[in-house]
Amino acid sequence: MKMGENNNVASKHQVFDVSINVTESKCFDDDGRLKRTGSVWTASAHIITAVIGSGVLSLAWAVAQLGWIAGPIVMILFSFVTYYTSALLADCYRSGDSVSGKRNYTYMDAVQANLGGLQVKICGWIQYANLFGVAIGYTIASSISMIAIKRSNCFHKHGDQAPCQVSSTPYMIMFGIIEIIFSQIPDFDQIWWLSIVAAVMSFTYSTIGLGLGVAKVAETGKIGGSLTGISIGTVTEMQKIWKSFQALGAIAFAYSYSLILIEIQDTLKSPPSESKTMKNATLISVAVTTVFYMLCGCFGYAAFGDLAPGNLLTGFGFYNPYWLLDIANIAIVVHLVGAYQVYCQPLFAFIEKTAAEWYPESKFIAKEISVPIIGYKSFKLNLFRIIWRTIFVIITTVISMLLPFFNDIVGILGAFGFWPLTVYFPVEMYIVQKKITKWSTKWICLQMLSVACLIISIAAAAGSFAGVVSDLQVYKPFKTT
Repeated sequence: MKMGENNNVASKHQVFDVSINVTESKCFDDDGRLKRTGSVWTASAHIITAVIGSGVLSLAWAVAQLGWIAGPIVMILFSFVTYYTSALLADCYRSGDSVSGKRNYTYMDAVQANLGGLQVKICGWIQYANLFGVAIGYTIASSISMIAIKRSNCFHKHGDQAPCQVSSTPYMIMFGIIEIIFSQIPDFDQIWWLSIVAAVMSFTYSTIGLGLGVAKVAETGKIGGSLTGISIGTVTEMQKIWKSFQALGAIAFAYSYSLILIEIQDTLKSPPSESKTMKNATLISVAVTTVFYMLCGCFGYAAFGDLAPGNLLTGFGFYNPYWLLDIANIAIVVHLVGAYQVYCQPLFAFIEKTAAEWYPESKFIAKEISVPIIGYKSFKLNLFRIIWRTIFVIITTVISMLLPFFNDIVGILGAFGFWPLTVYFPVEMYIVQKKITKWSTKWICLQMLSVACLIISIAAAAGSFAGVVSDLQVYKPFKTT
C-alpha cells in the first residue's frame, strides 16, 4: 500500500515537473531570457525609425551635387549594398547553426564570436564612436527644425524678406532635456512604442517634403537640375569635387543602420528563425526606404535644381503653406527624439554592462529603486543609469552647440560608419560563419565589394572634412544664426 502511495506521489511530482518545464518553455527562450515577442513588423518599424531619419532631408542636396544620372544610380547602389550586407549580418546573429546556435546579443558579441581578438576592440571603438556621432547629428537636426518652426512663423508674420534671426542654443538645450528624461528607459525592448511613433513621424515629414516638391514642380511646370549636377561657375571645380564626395557620405548616412541590426534581431520571436524574419524585415524596410528616398531626393532636386537646400524642410526653399512646414518640422523633432534613443540604447547597455562587470559589488551601479506610478507597474530607477546617461546627453548637446553643421556632420558620420560597420565586419563574419574558402569566387567577390565601399568611404570622408574646414572659417559658436 505504501509502495503504491509512493508511486502515486512520484508520478504526481513528475507530472508537476513536466508542467513547470512546459510553462517555463512558454515563458522563456532557449537562452533562459524572457520570451521575445518581436515580429517582422516591429523589426521593420525599428529599422525604418533608424533609417528614415534626418538623412532623408539632405538627399535633394546630395542629388543636386551628383546630377540626374549619378544621383539616383548611387542611391540604388547604396540600397543594394545595405540590403545585401544586412542579410549577411542577419546570418551572424547565432554562432554555428542559424536555428539553434548560441545567440549574439549585440553587434560586438557577433564580432567577438566570429572574428575575436583585436578586431573586437576596433569594432567597439568604431561602433560606439558612430553612435555618439549620431546623437550629435540628431541634436543638430532637431534644433534646426525647431528654429525652422520659429522662422517660418516669423516669415508668415513679417514677410519672406524679414531677417528673423534665431539662436540654435536654447533649442539644443530643450532637446537635451527631453533626451535626459527618455534616456531613463532601461532597455531596447521597452521602447518599441517610441519606435512606432517615430516611424509614423518619419513618414509624415518625408511625405510632406515629397508633396511640397511635387507641388513646386507642378506649379512652375519645370524640372530643375542637370544630368551632371551643380554646374562649374556656381561652384569652383575643386568645390564640385569635394561636394560630390560629401554627397556620397550624405547618402551613406541615410542608409546606415547595420550597427543596430543585431540588437533589433535580438527582439524577434522564433520560429521562424530570427535570421529569416530579419531578412524579410530588411527587405521590406530597405525597399520602402529606397522608394521614399528616390522620391524625396529627386522631387526636391526637380523643384530647386542647383539651389536645392542642405535640409529640404528647413532651408526655406518653401515658405508656404507655413502651417504644413510647421507640422513637418514638429514631426521631425518627435522622430529624432525616438531615433536618438534607438541609436543610443546599445551604447548605454554596453557602458552599464561593463561597469557591472568591473564593479560587481557596487550598490551604486546595481541597486534599483522602485518608483510607484499610479495605474501602472512601478518604474525601476538606477542611480548609475541616471547620472551616466545624463552626462552623456549633456556632452552630446554641448558638442552640437560648438559644431552645428548639419550636412558636414551627416557626411562624416556616413563616411566613418559605412565601410567598417555596414560592409567590412558583416562580410568578414559571414566568411567565417559559412566557412568560405579563401580565393574562391565568392570570397573574391565579397572582398571586391568591401574594397569598392572602402574607396567610397575615404572619398566621402575627405569631402565632408573639407566642408567642416570651410564652415569653421566663417562660424562663431553660440551666436544667433
